[in-house]
Amino acid sequence: MTIRPFHLAFPVHDLDTARAFWGEMMGCPEGRSSDEWIDFDFFGHQIVAHKVDAARGDAGGNPVDGHDVPVPHFGVILTMEDWQELADRLTARGMTFDIEPHVRFKGQPGEQATMFFRDPSGNAIEMKAFESLDSLFAR
Repeated sequence: MTIRPFHLAFPVHDLDTARAFWGEMMGCPEGRSSDEWIDFDFFGHQIVAHKVDAARGDAGGNPVDGHDVPVPHFGVILTMEDWQELADRLTARGMTFDIEPHVRFKGQPGEQATMFFRDPSGNAIEMKAFESLDSLFAR
C-alpha cells in the first residue's frame, strides 16, 4: 500500500498566533488560507488550523512508559536526524514540553524518540522517530 498524506483539521483561538507557531516555530510552510483557517504543510501532510471561539478541553491522559500522555494528540514520525533537529530547535526557542525529548521503551520492541508539547491553543502534539520504521508496530 502506498502511504498518502493525511489531513487533520484542529481548533485554534487565534490565526496570527497559529501562523507564528506552525509557520515559524515548527517550520511548516503555509498553503491556502482565509479569515477563518490556514493550511500548513506538516512534514508532507495537510493540517488546517480553524479559528474557533472556544477550544475543547483535554480528555485526560494515559500512562505510557512512566509519563502521562495527553489525549487527544497528533504528530508525525520523523527520521532520527529530523527529530533531533526539531528537538534542538524547539529547546533553543524555549518550548515548554509536556514530556521532554527522550527515548522511551529503551531496549524493547518499539524503542522510539518522542517529545510532547502544545501549540498556543493547547493542542497536544507528539513528534517521534524510530531508528528503523520496521519497529513502528513491533510487539
